[in-house]
Amino acid sequence: MSTSRKLNVAIIGCGWVSDWHLRDGLAHLPEQFAVLACCDPDPGKRQDFARRYGVPRAVGEIGEVLAIEDVDVVTICTPPSSHYGLIVQALAAGKSVVCEKPLTSSLELVDRIIEAQARSPGRVMPIFQNRFGSGVARARHIIQSGLAGRPYLATVETAKLRGSDYYAVPWRGKFATELGGVLLTQAIHNHDLLVWLLGPVAAVSAYTTTLVNPVETEDCAAASLVMRNGSLATLAATQGSVRELARFRLCFEHVVIERTAYDASSARPGDEPWHFIPANDRIGREIDALVAGMPATSSGFVRQYELFHEALINGTDLPVTLEDARRSLELITALYDSAEHGRPVTLPIDGAHPRYGGWLPSSAAADHRICR
Repeated sequence: MSTSRKLNVAIIGCGWVSDWHLRDGLAHLPEQFAVLACCDPDPGKRQDFARRYGVPRAVGEIGEVLAIEDVDVVTICTPPSSHYGLIVQALAAGKSVVCEKPLTSSLELVDRIIEAQARSPGRVMPIFQNRFGSGVARARHIIQSGLAGRPYLATVETAKLRGSDYYAVPWRGKFATELGGVLLTQAIHNHDLLVWLLGPVAAVSAYTTTLVNPVETEDCAAASLVMRNGSLATLAATQGSVRELARFRLCFEHVVIERTAYDASSARPGDEPWHFIPANDRIGREIDALVAGMPATSSGFVRQYELFHEALINGTDLPVTLEDARRSLELITALYDSAEHGRPVTLPIDGAHPRYGGWLPSSAAADHRICR
């Protein structure tokens, strides 16, 4: 790691996801991070990215990035099927890693990454930027304080619109390269928030189908969950909504917690407004007093990168860990397994489970191994 408190970053993959990491994250933290290099096999994409963001080096291969001694952190924004190989190469080179979702294609590979991290001076932070914001921080504080009381029922909706232009990108819509559809690519952040707020899932019953686009992967899904705390939850996700939204409704003994974000302009669920509907005036006053002293914070990519910097410099816990990513992919595994076999799936999922090695259909698994 650099001897200064500023960490040097290399961006792997120069597409629109990398734009988010620069524009919505790293560009706001010039005292904490400097982007030294970008990497993409497409010369035009990497040169354009470097020009737009003032990145001094643009290279075509991961090996060239890992050979740059001053690079402390590798941020991976490539297609999902490539994540595992890039992570383990970066860790072997002693670099820390920020990786976009989904982290990889199986619980087995997550466990291998955990082992690789243990052998490396580098650390891995998966991206779940929607955990960060003043609104969701208030919601979590109310729940964890016990003031909300017993959880009863939660509903989470993820309504997106994806059409032929989205699937014109060759790796999308294929299990071997995208690894999944609306559950994995669009809804994974909202489902992570549900688990972050309510705790682990105990059982899953799910249905998936493909109705919106002529692709391999699912673009509509519905599921019922039993949480480990005994409460119930429902998930609904689609790529066929002409009005996009992310909606959360959590019913507790003493309060209902709600958040609805419409369209891309307000779709960052961690931000305000979160609404708290108390059972009575006394509970309302207690909620107001509980959250009154909470400071406003940055949100999204900015806040996750801020906390990442603090963790690397101070040797403290990462804001999102490999164990968090494993829980997310454990839910994904259960959802796909339940949908495929038409039966409930219980969690946790360990090495004895037939889907421990991946949720991909057998027809796509061999192609994925080649891509990886």
